[in-house]
Amino acid sequence: MSKQTHTSRLLDYLRTHSTITSLEAIRDLGNTRLSASIFNLKEEGYYFETKTVEVPNRFGSTTKVAEYKLMENNNGNQLSLLDAI
Repeated sequence: MSKQTHTSRLLDYLRTHSTITSLEAIRDLGNTRLSASIFNLKEEGYYFETKTVEVPNRFGSTTKVAEYKLMENNNGNQLSLLDAI
């Protein structure tokens, strides 16, 4: 069995949960640099939809964070940037 990396764990997570935020990455994957992992995957050819979502904070109000979604077709195959256009 090969050792899992931040990016391989992230891909597995996204295929199971569809989306991820930085808090989920820290809590569920131990990944404190989600944007760096997303950047690396984009460099490898993966395509992501990114949107801004509001999440609650510990002070009782909300804050805005990025939510990432791996774009795949109905067969589970990863879409390229050209496919998404």
